[in-house]
Amino acid sequence: MPQTPHVERHFTASERVRDVVIGMSDGLTVPFALAAGLSGAVNSTGIIVTAGLAEIAAGSIAMGLGGYLAAKSDAQHYASERVREELEVREKPEAEAEEVRQVLQSYGVTAEASTPIVEAFRERPKAWVDFMMRFELGLEKPDPHRALVSALTIAGAYIAGGFIPLGPYLIAGSAKTALTVSVAVTLAALALFGYIKGHFTGTSPVRSGLQTVLIGGLAAAAAFAIAKAIT
Repeated sequence: MPQTPHVERHFTASERVRDVVIGMSDGLTVPFALAAGLSGAVNSTGIIVTAGLAEIAAGSIAMGLGGYLAAKSDAQHYASERVREELEVREKPEAEAEEVRQVLQSYGVTAEASTPIVEAFRERPKAWVDFMMRFELGLEKPDPHRALVSALTIAGAYIAGGFIPLGPYLIAGSAKTALTVSVAVTLAALALFGYIKGHFTGTSPVRSGLQTVLIGGLAAAAAFAIAKAIT
């Protein structure tokens, strides 16, 4: 009898999605709040666009650099921990073997059943270290290109998000008109972004969308109110 092959589909781009979420969420919110705040203080789209472009440039560089340094730090931490594990496997094999048994027992493997696994690891030190890195320390080997990819992804997402609230100011002649359009467009983008983010992160898409709109809306409203109060 023919059987349908079992195919597992797992989402494996969590790091890339996290970078997009970080960049896009800030890219939508910060320039939106800046443009709204300036709209409450000046009636010049030229000033608002100039300030917005400067903020997008500075923000994307800062966010991208932060992502780069974070990924580099993760890679350095993994490398230092791996060196330590390799040293312990060579110099303290019995202590490391006991740690393997404890890890296996936490998964329900008996001491007797874990013995051949430990012996197999003694013959394969590299696999032993790989096992300890993943199951004792919970560390996965980082992608060597992760830092650069993370920086570019976060910066690109920030720029893409930043031009959504700034776009109306590029084409409208009045700051007041641009603000109205920017609010409508950006809140819709925040809702859509939050919905998609919730879908990928496993949370309620509707709830995620509402939270994203609320945060972005409050930031813009606060900036606008402060600018109005000062001027």
